[in-house]
Amino acid sequence: MKQIKRTKISEALKLNSFGEEINVKGWVRTRRGNKNVGFVALNDGSTISNIQIVIDIAQFGEEFLKPITTGACINVNGKLVESQGKGQTVEIQATEVEIYGPADPTTYPLQKKGHSLEFLREIAHLRPRTNTFGAIFRMRHHMSFAIHKYFNDKGFYYFHTPIITASDAEGAGSMFEVTALDLNNLPRNNEGKIDYSEDFFGMQTNLTVSGQLEGELGAMALGAIYTFGPTFRAENSNTPRHLAEFWMIEPEVAFYDINDNMDLAEDFLKYLIRYALDNCRDDIDFLASMYDKELVDRLLFVVENDFVRLSYTEGVKILEESGHKFEFPVYWGADLQSEHERYLV
Repeated sequence: MKQIKRTKISEALKLNSFGEEINVKGWVRTRRGNKNVGFVALNDGSTISNIQIVIDIAQFGEEFLKPITTGACINVNGKLVESQGKGQTVEIQATEVEIYGPADPTTYPLQKKGHSLEFLREIAHLRPRTNTFGAIFRMRHHMSFAIHKYFNDKGFYYFHTPIITASDAEGAGSMFEVTALDLNNLPRNNEGKIDYSEDFFGMQTNLTVSGQLEGELGAMALGAIYTFGPTFRAENSNTPRHLAEFWMIEPEVAFYDINDNMDLAEDFLKYLIRYALDNCRDDIDFLASMYDKELVDRLLFVVENDFVRLSYTEGVKILEESGHKFEFPVYWGADLQSEHERYLV
């Protein structure tokens, strides 16, 4: 094949240099056509949108095109032309096609149909190719970048805290233990307890549940820091609110008071939502159409309105006067539970 520098599909879809010869590579989403022409929807992960490849059957032959099925990986040279179809502005008229790898339609699991999230969990090695997970992973990238950009622009320093630690972060949660001891032959002390002095670090260690302690030390030296890294919780609870592993953001700032903290939290959340709406709109619109029709309206509501700020006493009063029956009783001095927070919001 003629060597042409690859153009990502996300960029190719924005081009208007019709007649230009370009190269795209990717995985086939679908193929359709008739005796004269084939239409291949190609995606390379750079966008949720596909680009259409138009293939002249007379030029390539039916036998050559047979392996180009859903999931196949191909390399395409062709001319960028204005699309005649609906929902797309450009397409590529193929001049050369190379098949990097076929995908047997009898065994390749991601065919042109809906797949449940439970099914996709069983094929975790392929689920990033789906629209749902592709959208999530692209958005996760953009949000990670936006988090760093926000704090950098505000004069915060990115502070790395230990992943393996002896700190329990004020008892923030159950911890996963880390040890180099032989679990089949654990050393014991005189009291019959595990002798951690013989372990790698000479003490009991765990995966971190929070970088807060080290973050506070950083703030006392650098003024304003933030942590952003993996966090682990060993609660055996299978709910959306409990993850065994997640990434957590913890800003720590010297000389901040509670009003400064609230200002930072509101500004930070609104910044991230605006960034997502500006840079991930195609993915957000897809997720809204598939999972949550009110997603965009809810995001816009957050960025367009001020956050209400209540004292604990005011919040308890609203809950007590609501007439709502809560699972956990409400009274001044009680810890507010998730159901109370949801009602107030």
